[in-house]
Parts: sequence; C-alpha cells; structure tokens
Amino acid sequence: SEERVQLPNGTIIDEFHVLHAPDWTGVLAVTGQGSADDDVILVEQYRHGLGRASLELPAGVIDPNEAPLDAARRELREETGYQADTWQPLAVIAPEPARSTHRAHFFLATGVRLAGPAQPEASEVIAVHRLPLRSLMAEIESGRMVHAAHIGAVLLAARRGLVCV
Repeated sequence: SEERVQLPNGTIIDEFHVLHAPDWTGVLAVTGQGSADDDVILVEQYRHGLGRASLELPAGVIDPNEAPLDAARRELREETGYQADTWQPLAVIAPEPARSTHRAHFFLATGVRLAGPAQPEASEVIAVHRLPLRSLMAEIESGRMVHAAHIGAVLLAARRGLVCV
C-alpha cells in the first residue's frame, strides 16, 4: 500500500510503499538434540529473486487463524516428510522492517524423524537434504545458504548452545 508517513523528527514522506504480507514460520530441524553428530533437514528450492536455487530451513506462510507452532509443524511435514515431538521457540523477527509488516517465527525441532513422503504445494519444487549439522556453517559461508533470516535463526540457536554448528 502507499502511505503518507510522518517520521519522529517531523519529516513527511508523501509516498511510502509498505508491503502487507502474512507472517511466516521457519524450522531448524535436527535429528538428535543438537550435537555435532546430528543431521539437519534442509530444503532447496528455486528463488526467483536470486535467479537460482537456495538452501533453506523448511518454512512457509502461517495460515489465517493458525498458531505459529502449528504452522511450523505443518510446514516441516509438508515440505520434508519429517516430524518432531520436541519443539521450542527460537525467535520472532522482522525480516524486512523498513518496508514490510510481516514477522518470521522460528522454532527448533529436535529428534526429527521421517514420517512419510513430503507433500509440497504444487507451486513448490523442493529437494529435501539431510546434511551433517556440523556442515551447516560451511553451507552458509559458501553462499549456498543465503536467506538472511534463516541464517540469523541458525546463528541464534548456535549462540544459545542449542545446536553445534
């Protein structure tokens, strides 16, 4: 939408464009309890803004009237075929606070296990990857994983000692 904005210092911006998008969720899913010997479940999909595929955490839009944790559970199962019994919140962040109103809700899922085939939406062309958790930083540093919000969630989990990357 286009809005007229008055900044705290009194400056007025006559044509400020704001994106109103739904909140979304992302899951750092590991097979054990976050030790260096565990695996992490990632998805790779084409991202038109990049012009190439991107390695990411399983993630997706939170449906209307859906709790963020319920959306995280659903997205993990739909995109990867994995599920987990143990979940904990990592962070709620604003990925693009300058121009967008949406928030990203990140969760850590531990003890994940394959429950069946992935069932992505028709618009999603996803390859599921199960990689050693200890290789996750190399994926970030190589530029294969570039989604800033996802990287932030990984680094926050590592900083808190929840995962060894």
